Amino acid sequence: MLLIHCPYCDETLPEAEFTYAGQAHVVRAQDPSSQDDGQWEDFLFMRENARGPHYERWRHFHGCGRFFNAVRDTVSDKFLTTYKAGDARPDLSSLLEGQE
Repeated sequence: MLLIHCPYCDETLPEAEFTYAGQAHVVRAQDPSSQDDGQWEDFLFMRENARGPHYERWRHFHGCGRFFNAVRDTVSDKFLTTYKAGDARPDLSSLLEGQE
């Protein structure tokens, strides 16, 4: 069972409390109508598929209902950290030192 920490409620709860919401830090176009079909396709469907740390959006569906970001290692399926939506990507160097 995955345990996820909500940075708003400051609680660590089972994954069933949360909903996955896709890749985090996806840059959205200011004016989608200015994009051609290829750019729009890339925005809608192309996402990173990293082996290792991956930035994701989650929602505390059965709690505060807020969206937050998380860094999850796709190899071990463990959450390295979670942080509030709108915050900058965290520095992972200190988190990854013990995993190598």
